[in-house]
Amino acid sequence: MNRRIGEETPLTVSELTRRVRESLEIEFSRVIVEGEIANLKIPSSGHVYFTLKDESAQISAVLFRAAVGFLKFRPADGLKVICRGRLTVYEPRGTYQIVVETMDPCGRGALQLAFEQIKKRLAAEGLFDEGRKRPLPFLPIRVGVITSPTGAAIRDVLRVLRDRFADLQILIHPVPVQGPAAARAVSRAIDEMNRHSPDVLLLVRGGGSLEDLWAFNEEEVVRAIVRSRVPVVTGIGHETDFTLADFASDVRAPTPTAAASMIVRSKIELHEKIDLLARRLAMGARAVFREQRSRLRHASRDLGDLTVLLERFAQRVDDLAGRLRGAWRERGNERRRELEAVVRRLMRRHPEAGLARQRGRLETARRILAPAMRTGLGVRRQTLRRLSERLAALSPLGVLSRGYSLTFALPEMAVVRSAAALSPGDRIRVRLGEGSVDATVDRKVDG
Repeated sequence: MNRRIGEETPLTVSELTRRVRESLEIEFSRVIVEGEIANLKIPSSGHVYFTLKDESAQISAVLFRAAVGFLKFRPADGLKVICRGRLTVYEPRGTYQIVVETMDPCGRGALQLAFEQIKKRLAAEGLFDEGRKRPLPFLPIRVGVITSPTGAAIRDVLRVLRDRFADLQILIHPVPVQGPAAARAVSRAIDEMNRHSPDVLLLVRGGGSLEDLWAFNEEEVVRAIVRSRVPVVTGIGHETDFTLADFASDVRAPTPTAAASMIVRSKIELHEKIDLLARRLAMGARAVFREQRSRLRHASRDLGDLTVLLERFAQRVDDLAGRLRGAWRERGNERRRELEAVVRRLMRRHPEAGLARQRGRLETARRILAPAMRTGLGVRRQTLRRLSERLAALSPLGVLSRGYSLTFALPEMAVVRSAAALSPGDRIRVRLGEGSVDATVDRKVDG
């Protein structure tokens, strides 16, 4: 039997909380609430936690990760939204909250808000900058087309391309152009087409609503266009339709047909252009020939009789050649005289002459130094002998050889000058005239 609040048997906190949760979930199984998002938190789990508030109240809300995947826009603090879901109680804290199942922005559609959010974020990265866009080739030979294989756009594009230049190589990559799988298919098609190296890429589809064109607003399509090595031309929807793919592309055309016309010049137009340039070239060449012929005639009149002119120049050449040969001979004689003077100076300074002079000086020095060295050595020997005798007379060893001795206290090897410095048992070393002996003091003797 269910217990009621106020009965004698109390409820536990868990029981009370569970009853409140069950009542709320039954009473408010479906709620629609409008409010402003605050305290938005998105942990690593991917769930979205926030507070939904108005001027005088607030309520906790949670949007689980499974529902987040269906949102086209990003929730943010300060954004007014309409939430649909159910009320429940989070029992560990005892707080009630809304479990949000769907969410839409107030006043604007979710897709329009998502468009503005993604555009602002990608523009901040520089993906729409004009400076990174490339010019189209003058006359492409290989054209890649990415579009639906069944729509009117592919038929219009092929018709324009073949009418304007029938010799084109056209590579078609069919993709879905709307629906949940379209964005991934389009981005992969751009990458795949780059591996085939066309000269230019056409990304086209016919008109439709914002929701129909949404695949071309997805971030992965924008990034695929930006990383493409091949220039990309977009022709998506009608003239008033703008997608993020248009902002990222190198050239935006208002329609698929205009995109095809933009990249390929008409063959007839090219022939007419070539004919015009050929006529201009011929006229220019004739004008140049006439001018050069006129200048040649004027130059011929200024030169006069060419034979006389050549004779005069021939005589001038002979005269200059004779003067050159004379100057050359004089220059050679001068160089020869300079060389001979240098050779004479070198011979005077030849090493052989210097060596002969040094040999004479060495021989003279040897004759002088030899007797002087002998005399000097004799004097030095006599002096050394006298000093040795004096040293021997003063040497302690000489004294020892006459029967004296030196006594040292061990182990310090201090000279013992008095018997008072020793005690019985001390170790001593006695230095004699020849050799030494170690001994122990037995007793001291006076006198």
